[in-house]
Amino acid sequence: MGAGPMGGEVADLARPMPGRAIINLDAITANIALLRAKAGRAAFMAVVKANGYGHGAVPVARAALAAGATWLGVAQVSEALAVARALGGLPDGARLMTWIIGANGNLRAAAQAGLDVGVSTPGQAEAVAVASGEAGAATRVHLKIDSGLGRAGAPPAFGQWEALVRRALELEADGLVKVVGVWSHFACSDDPGHPSVVAQLEAFQAGVDQAQALGARLEVRHIANSAALLTRDDVSFDLVRPGLAMYGLSPIPDLASAAQLGLVPAMTLESHLATVKRLPAGHGVSYGHLYHVPAGVGPAGSVTATVPLGYGDGIFRSASDAAPVQVGGRRLRLCGRVCMDQFVVDLGPDSTAEAGERVVLFGPGLDGEPTAQDWAEAAGTISYEITTRLPAHLPREYVGGVGNR
Repeated sequence: MGAGPMGGEVADLARPMPGRAIINLDAITANIALLRAKAGRAAFMAVVKANGYGHGAVPVARAALAAGATWLGVAQVSEALAVARALGGLPDGARLMTWIIGANGNLRAAAQAGLDVGVSTPGQAEAVAVASGEAGAATRVHLKIDSGLGRAGAPPAFGQWEALVRRALELEADGLVKVVGVWSHFACSDDPGHPSVVAQLEAFQAGVDQAQALGARLEVRHIANSAALLTRDDVSFDLVRPGLAMYGLSPIPDLASAAQLGLVPAMTLESHLATVKRLPAGHGVSYGHLYHVPAGVGPAGSVTATVPLGYGDGIFRSASDAAPVQVGGRRLRLCGRVCMDQFVVDLGPDSTAEAGERVVLFGPGLDGEPTAQDWAEAAGTISYEITTRLPAHLPREYVGGVGNR
């Protein structure tokens, strides 16, 4: 504690957080091995955007490269530059790709760093070319075809794809860019029977054929994400881009769990009991009194406890009175509303738990603890959001793998 500006005591803001995410890099390595086997001869891009889906981009990137990934992928140019700096360079033959070009994207630094850049419009291709000229180095670009997602990328309609390819090849002839890839994203790969999947594959192949007919000399064609790689055998092309599955979470939870797919979730989120006390039957708990101590607990009431993590720490408020936790080997439920920095659990009338006891919010599920998918279902969202929402101030601790060294 120290003196504040008015002479009072202030908390030490550098104190350890009352929770942590433990990342098992060996689990990530095992998941990559499984996914690489499914990809056949295609190269493997480890997608580490959004701080490695909340797991930590740099440690995951190191582990992935050691496990045989030859590409890294992130969304933002700033992410790519940060990862490249932290790694101190990539192994020989490895590439780092970024694919969202914002208004303030540092494309000159991207060219200087030798990044691969995804390009969706002729205007973006021209912006990359200008930056390349300033940097004195041609940028490797991957032209994105909108094969049906309706998001980024140039659609075949109205000649937009052809216009992108032609402009990029003109800039290549000027020595400002090098067209090395064509790529796309699926819209419904988590529903492998959806007719859009086949339609997008056909549109993608047609776009590749047209680019090559116009003179593009492609190194890589890529469209497969985790769900597509796990559900089809005709999507690998030259490069695959798994994200969620690499972290051990199922991209197709309605069809198969992580365990059924052979994946091991890499993250365990844990905290501890902060305050423990008895409340009488009928007593309301937390804001709005969504939960009341059950009437049948008897005259001794029930033991309740606070856990010092809340929505300020990435715990979903929408999981109030619903999400599971594990305390002392028992699976319990959040009681009442999640607060900014804590939530409550009802330990039952016979509990002997004490403050400081470990609480597991989610983990691999191998010891009966909840999983990120359980939390996703309780919060009405997807497991991607459960891990990526964890803020930077929540410590990550690493076990196993080269990323821990």
